[in-house]
Amino acid sequence: MRIQRALLSVSDKAGLADFAKGLAGFGVELLSTGGTAKAIREAGLEVKDVAEHTGFPEMLDGRVKTLHPTVHGGLLFRRDNPDHVKQAAEHGITPIDLVVVNLYPFAQTVAREGVTLEEAIENIDIGGPSMLRSAAKNHASVTVVCDPEDYAEVLREMEENAGGTTLGLRERLAGKVFDLTARYDRAIAQYLEAPQATRVSFTCSQPLVARLRYGENPHQEAELYGSFSEHCEQLQGKELSFNNILDITAAVDLIGEFSEPTVAILKHTNPCGVGTDGDLCAAWDKAFATDRQAPFGGIIICNRPLGGVLARAIAEIFSEVIIAPEFETEARAVLQKKKNLRLMRLRGVPPSAPRDIRSVIGGVLVQDHDAATEEPAAGRMVTARPPTRAELRAMTFGWKVVKHVKSNAIVFAGEDRTLGIGAGQMSRIDAVRIAVWKAGEAGLSLTGSAVASDAFFPFPDGLVSAAQAGATAAIQPGGSVRDAEVIAAADERKMAMVFTGNRHFRH
Repeated sequence: MRIQRALLSVSDKAGLADFAKGLAGFGVELLSTGGTAKAIREAGLEVKDVAEHTGFPEMLDGRVKTLHPTVHGGLLFRRDNPDHVKQAAEHGITPIDLVVVNLYPFAQTVAREGVTLEEAIENIDIGGPSMLRSAAKNHASVTVVCDPEDYAEVLREMEENAGGTTLGLRERLAGKVFDLTARYDRAIAQYLEAPQATRVSFTCSQPLVARLRYGENPHQEAELYGSFSEHCEQLQGKELSFNNILDITAAVDLIGEFSEPTVAILKHTNPCGVGTDGDLCAAWDKAFATDRQAPFGGIIICNRPLGGVLARAIAEIFSEVIIAPEFETEARAVLQKKKNLRLMRLRGVPPSAPRDIRSVIGGVLVQDHDAATEEPAAGRMVTARPPTRAELRAMTFGWKVVKHVKSNAIVFAGEDRTLGIGAGQMSRIDAVRIAVWKAGEAGLSLTGSAVASDAFFPFPDGLVSAAQAGATAAIQPGGSVRDAEVIAAADERKMAMVFTGNRHFRH
């Protein structure tokens, strides 16, 4: 079915002039409103105002322009239904075969600092979604475009189909419309329901980015949705896997804790080692020294540009992904030799998702992202001996890392490096023992270290084991019914201990 008449009303005018010229080249009559009509005329094309088409003027400061039976009748009447065709003719309704609409930028408006409620309300599009939905419902006969990225494909199909489009394309474009309007309405609802107490439902809608080869395991299908690639640009290597993306996310979340030059190594979303130094190569040495076995096939991230010397050091081990804000020319030359190695350029440290989502039986759990940070110096000193400045620095380092380790989590740390990490154990004492064992395997001394625990010590045994291994300071949330016993055990061993008041479970 040839497209004879198109209605164009867009907020985003990217590509509009060229698309309108393409339509005019097929003899399509152009209808439009306001700024869109002006842009089309400036492109040297004839365009008919919608007000002239409907015989009804725009009114209410433009709130009512296209909400008219001549418009929606022209979109909705079934061309294969004689009754519909007859009624349309009786009321002077002519068919509109193509609708091109993108919506007022509501989400971008409310994201601006200081936006008023009145500004937000005026950026709620009414006519646009109405036309999109009408056209999408009748996609058997009407082509609907809500994304400038689809202009070229529509023109190509018109070229191949005597000025018309295929049903397959119309179905796909209609699907995009209903996805867009659902997300648009949800954004408005979430803005108006901003206080948590008023939330009555949860909806998450993100555009499809990629269909992955498989999920966590080869028998699981998986897709990536959202804006991941806007924050992490892949420069080389194999296609990212489901697990790579999880690891990259964990790595970026961790590195965001540090402002000084830092290198972190992760495996299965757990830190293997983290080091800080003015010389990034020295930071790498500290991170790698924590555990020289686990990083095989791991993820490496640094928060400074990666140079050639460090690239050569890293290239000595097998890694899945390396992440940095930039890769210097020499580093790229070194790492390009490993064709499967994935290099990711981090475009700043992106903000974490404001809410975490986990699937559960029959639904989802939603929570605020754990963005809390605590300064040990501002915590509650609970032991007879306060920590030294060096111990406070070690506590600070360990506390930044332990919140990114799966619970139960224990981290032994120095002022600028991890020394032993115990992750994901069923009991806290086991996490301590594993961290001590890991440090021993790496040949690292824990004498004078600080031990960080993501949640309270339920019994003194974990703290005692840490002290026996050489820790002289401890940082933990506190809150156990046996806190007094744990404090007494620290005092007996002349340890310094700080309670932060916040735990950081990571299930």
